[in-house]
Amino acid sequence: MVVAMRKQQVCFLIVCLAVWLPLTGFAQKDTERRYRAGVKAVQLGEYDRARSDLQVVMQRDGSFAPFAYYYHAVASVRQKRFEAARATLKQLIDKYPNWLKKEEAYYLAASAAFEQSLFDEAFSYTNLISDPELRREVDRMEAFFLPRIGDLNRLKALQKQYPADRTLALTLVELIQRTSSEKSDLELSDRLSNRFGLSSPPPAPSRPTPPAAVPATPQAPATAIRQKNKGYYNVGVLFPFRVDRLGVGDRARSNQYVYDLYEGMKLAKSKLLAEGITINLFAYDSDNDTDETLELLNNASFAQNDLLIGPIYAEPNKLVSAFAVQNNIPLVNPIATSRDLIANLPNAYLAQPSTVQQAIETVRFVKGLNENRRAAVYFGAARKDSLLASAYQTELKAQGFQVVDFRKLTGNGTDMATAMRINDMNRPGHVFFASSNDDDGPRMLSALSSRGVTGPLIATYPAFDYFRNSLSTFTRRELYLVAPEFMDMSREATEAFQETYLSRRNIIPSVFSAWGYDMLLFFGRQLAKNALKNRTSLQTEPDNDYVLSGFDYTRSNDNQVVPIVKFDGARFIRANQ
Repeated sequence: MVVAMRKQQVCFLIVCLAVWLPLTGFAQKDTERRYRAGVKAVQLGEYDRARSDLQVVMQRDGSFAPFAYYYHAVASVRQKRFEAARATLKQLIDKYPNWLKKEEAYYLAASAAFEQSLFDEAFSYTNLISDPELRREVDRMEAFFLPRIGDLNRLKALQKQYPADRTLALTLVELIQRTSSEKSDLELSDRLSNRFGLSSPPPAPSRPTPPAAVPATPQAPATAIRQKNKGYYNVGVLFPFRVDRLGVGDRARSNQYVYDLYEGMKLAKSKLLAEGITINLFAYDSDNDTDETLELLNNASFAQNDLLIGPIYAEPNKLVSAFAVQNNIPLVNPIATSRDLIANLPNAYLAQPSTVQQAIETVRFVKGLNENRRAAVYFGAARKDSLLASAYQTELKAQGFQVVDFRKLTGNGTDMATAMRINDMNRPGHVFFASSNDDDGPRMLSALSSRGVTGPLIATYPAFDYFRNSLSTFTRRELYLVAPEFMDMSREATEAFQETYLSRRNIIPSVFSAWGYDMLLFFGRQLAKNALKNRTSLQTEPDNDYVLSGFDYTRSNDNQVVPIVKFDGARFIRANQ
């Protein structure tokens, strides 16, 4: 069993391979095929086959070769062939000293050396690791292996050789306090305690978590694999990363939103760690393929997850939902707005409010705008536009409203106005417009003006372009926006998130980044509090440090928070606090 190798590091490596590996040239196709087959075999626990495929790639050099060496070593470690792994990693380090992921190789080499109690060799590798996140994992690895040293003199010699290593000092202090009464040893213990700020012996460490890329144990019941109070939480992220379709220099990606979601989650992971909550993110490349999904679910290591986020597509989601129920794992859909995905599934949640919930909250809001109980409901060309409009019409009728016009509107403002069926006899008290086209909002305003409709317009947030549209667009009539994606730029939490994201990614975060951040931050905290079974606490407060508008699952597993915003002349503010 691999010990001390981080799950999230291996998964991140797999997800990002296509960014680093050039995929051009017919001559590379067989090499690439063997490489991918080898990596997949590692994931499935077929280590002999993996080593065979990867060995061919190693011999051919090229872009895939260093990765092949690395995963060949992973397979060896999984088979407890630590000496073979050490030899493979030494070849990798010697042959490719400037490899982009060389610190991953140092880490794995140290792990294999520790397994064989080759402490000097292990420290020679860990001393080469400078990545801050990886250094934390080095500390965990050392905390597991160093207590194996029962020889006090051996441990003192190591500490003298590596005096800056805090974990080594902790281990030595603990051993002295347990086994020695020599004055010199006790004085050494005091010096180390003062130097490293130790007030008591360190707690007994637990075995570091194995990587998610490969199964950790033979098939076993999920309850036996997912331990309680283990000190960390495993979160499986099932997104269509589609790494096999990426080319060098790709900029515009139809699935960019999933990368944005994941980047936001990584930022939340760091914040949670600062709060003392350790989250291991495991990225699974899950597209709209039921066979691949079944293959993933049959991997024993998958049941080690404490929380699942995704999949995005409906059919794979059905399979994963059934798996989550069977194994009692909470499941969160990050962007879907269909209540069908949580129907009769007590452990499934929608991170975004469903179309039904958006309709309920919006009708509740408009009931307080005026006494006119007539409404016109329009929608744009997208399917989600018509779904929201239909849900809104249903809720209006349930609340005693008369829907005087319900139709799809496209084209320019004149086209929209011509298609409307509004007259002096049925003039609505408000108009609802669901559109995902940011050109449609101004067109609707123009159409309503030309038809003499003066009542409020309730529109969806994506119907406007907030960079291109002038301020007068939002002030010339009573306008409210249904905006689950609303970010209040005046909030300190939003500003801090944007600054941190920009400093790390050199790009302004998208709303998907904010969704990913808030989602993992909220559910990670609930995992740590063991609060997912206590519905009364499953909500955020307005002053919490979330970027968007928060979560509320106190009444159902559909997020109850539906922000409705308006422009106050200077900025957008919540209108339905």
